Amino acid sequence: MAGAVRQPIDVPSLSSYIAKQVPDIQLPISVKQFGYGQSNPTYQLTAADEKKYVLRKKPPGKLLSRTAHRIDREFRIIHALEATDVPVPKAYCLCEDTAVIDSAFYIMEFLDGRIFEDASFPGVAAEERTDMWHDAIQTLAKFHRVVPSSIKMESFGKPSAFYNRQIKTFSTISASQAQAVDLETRVPVGNIPHYDDTVAFLQDPRTQPRDRGTLVHGDYKIDNLVYHKTEPRVIGIIDWEMSTIGHPLSDLSNLLTPYCFAVNPPNSAMSVRTNPAFSPSANTPGLPSRSKCIKWYAEVAGWDPTPELDWGDTFATFRNSVIMQGIAARYAVRQASSAQAKEIGDLMGPYSEFSWGLIKRMKEKEGRKGAKL
Repeated sequence: MAGAVRQPIDVPSLSSYIAKQVPDIQLPISVKQFGYGQSNPTYQLTAADEKKYVLRKKPPGKLLSRTAHRIDREFRIIHALEATDVPVPKAYCLCEDTAVIDSAFYIMEFLDGRIFEDASFPGVAAEERTDMWHDAIQTLAKFHRVVPSSIKMESFGKPSAFYNRQIKTFSTISASQAQAVDLETRVPVGNIPHYDDTVAFLQDPRTQPRDRGTLVHGDYKIDNLVYHKTEPRVIGIIDWEMSTIGHPLSDLSNLLTPYCFAVNPPNSAMSVRTNPAFSPSANTPGLPSRSKCIKWYAEVAGWDPTPELDWGDTFATFRNSVIMQGIAARYAVRQASSAQAKEIGDLMGPYSEFSWGLIKRMKEKEGRKGAKL
């Protein structure tokens, strides 16, 4: 998955830093860039002894948001989790000196395994498909059971009002992203459809999940997991940029998004993100049901998220609309890391429409019960 370098880095300067700070890496190094990674440019380093490492850095230039691209937080949580049974790559160093390669970066272990962009795990046997989803769920639940203070991470975030903080942060980020102007067309990215109404619903204390205060990954999904090369088990969780202390429902809902799309008919523009393998009528061999996944999670995590899942689905798709807007904004100013940035950024509107559709359905459901939202 690593190929041509789209965003060059100063290899001689990086090599000098490695020689002083990371003697485990044998020089000289060769550099390739991964095709995935929408936010922080990610590179594969190959040392003289053929061992591989991964470098993640902030994008070059003036950033659209001061709260995004937190390389230091990624390094901190990965390094802390090395002392637990949660699978993470080994973190070697964090460099915040921008004089080295123009932006902060860290270097971690390269996990030689499998990454699946399709959450239905095409091409694997039915039994393996079941086991791979089971391990994804179990790994998440184990992570949520880690007490922040047990790994000296109690200052990593606040245990209460997680969703209100998220909404406030996303509002600030979204307002900045909306103003990004395309370098060629001079057209701004613009506001997310239904944004104000969606936020008003999500901020309503009558519907919000109660606080739990666990560590959260922030973007836990199948393509942010590295699986063993031949076994159906997770050997590492990657892409920790949005990690904090918050509500575990946010991670679970994000992971189960393919099920949400499959059982809630999307608008036509959103169909590109709908995986037919998750449709109840598809009967994909070995693909567990959503209810089975929730049962697996509850058994390990120690709490049942079922009553709050509709709300969690709504927030997850709303959050994704902001993420898509961010990708669109980075493409507009040509800071996007991924080669597919424009296509993915164009999904800002469809994600928002989908989220708004879920809200309308929740209101209708509550209306039938006699409640008022």
